[in-house]
Amino acid sequence: MASNKFKRMLNRELSHLSEMSRSGNQVSEYISSTFLDKQNEVEIPSPTLKDKPMSHISGVRKLSHSSSLSSTSMPRFGVNTDQEDELAKELEDLDKWSFNIFRVAEFSNNRPLSCIMYAIFQERELLKTFRIPVDTFVTYVMTLEDHYHGNVAYHNSLHAADVTQSTHVLLSTPALDAVFTDLEILAALFAAAIHDVDHPGVSNQFLINTNSELALMYNDESVLENHHLAVGFKLLHQENCDIFQNLTKRQRQSLRKLVIDMVLATDMSKHMTLLADLKTMVETKKVTSSGVLLLDHYTERIQVLRNMVHCADLSNPTKPLPLYRQWTERIMEEFFRQGDKERERGMEISAMCDKHTASVEKSQVGFIDYIVHPLWETWADLVHPDAQELLDTLEENREWYLNTMPQSPSPPPDRHLQHDRFQFEITLEDLEHNNHNHMHTNSRAADMKTKPLQSVHLPGNKPLQRQLVVIERLESSSPSICTSITAVRDKLGMITKKGGTCFINLL
Repeated sequence: MASNKFKRMLNRELSHLSEMSRSGNQVSEYISSTFLDKQNEVEIPSPTLKDKPMSHISGVRKLSHSSSLSSTSMPRFGVNTDQEDELAKELEDLDKWSFNIFRVAEFSNNRPLSCIMYAIFQERELLKTFRIPVDTFVTYVMTLEDHYHGNVAYHNSLHAADVTQSTHVLLSTPALDAVFTDLEILAALFAAAIHDVDHPGVSNQFLINTNSELALMYNDESVLENHHLAVGFKLLHQENCDIFQNLTKRQRQSLRKLVIDMVLATDMSKHMTLLADLKTMVETKKVTSSGVLLLDHYTERIQVLRNMVHCADLSNPTKPLPLYRQWTERIMEEFFRQGDKERERGMEISAMCDKHTASVEKSQVGFIDYIVHPLWETWADLVHPDAQELLDTLEENREWYLNTMPQSPSPPPDRHLQHDRFQFEITLEDLEHNNHNHMHTNSRAADMKTKPLQSVHLPGNKPLQRQLVVIERLESSSPSICTSITAVRDKLGMITKKGGTCFINLL
């Protein structure tokens, strides 16, 4: 499978990262355990109190918002607020990637999800299309928002609102113009809104290791994602909450299947499978004369929708830096809280969850290099050229975190090792301008130590550290270059990007 190939490649790169430093090892371990579906060593489960029946969907509370709502007295933006003018100003940017969801939360009386859902559904006329009563819609989204936990630092209704708004923008990309049906759009937005409801602020692995009720109920498989789906759909049965009441039976069945597919795909352990499928789609994509994607079959359409919501869920590093930094602070706070719980229970502290040793800056650079950039680069290839600005922002944000990364003190120079210190310059050559497979190196690996600067021309037009496929292609097509690249990679120290050239400083 293609996903297995990418997993092997990423594992190889992570092994080199982990050898560099203790913090590098933490980043490598976090990425491996979270995004590669790697099974951690099972710990002895902690005893739990059985205070709820197993057949019950936990987390669902009986709430009532409908008594205070009516279509005639509906607030302008679906929420009661004394700052309506300020909120209106922020919502003018609803269709922009730079949308500030934090300001919306501030001006909506801390109802960002309810406000965003109302604004998007009104703009897209989904209430009218599917005959959703306005009071029923607002009752549902407020009830949904109440089932997100405000005391959870990251996975709360603010994150859900951000992912929903990001999905809304991605649905509007020119390359996907009129590609999806109204029902598919409805499903994507609903999936984004419910995708983390009732999140406890800990990972799937934590729930499994502590023998939690949810892990037992879902047999350790996508525990939280299954729970989010169950709660999101269960809330439709509360008083005046069935926003799909006027859909046909066939529409409801189709929508449910779509939503389940998309929310289960937000399980980060499925990341490499999603990425491999997306890369395959990019290689075989068909477009109209106007550049719009042709997605004729359900499997193609749901594949794009899965990746779209997944991209929205991993969109923080592509947002303007002030927004990205706030999200980073929140996710690290949530990680550290989990680490504190693990420490209190005498458990092994999960990667990136130990507040005493984790490197925030290094975690973000590694997160971008190994997860976010490959995903968004592939998405950008799919919808080319619509996402180029996002990639540019991603690169700028990476540079910011790289430049703020605390530098480890350099060891004293060793005269006997001076000849081993050299800079290896890699430039990338576009094969489209050549009639043959042109790859060469100025010197062999055996005599690289004798010169201070070496250069290798590689196929493709992507930075080496961003395009793992390039390494695999080299290793399979050119043994001589494979030798050089292996020598470089085995001694990899620090990667920086200057202009169009990738400089690798070897130690």
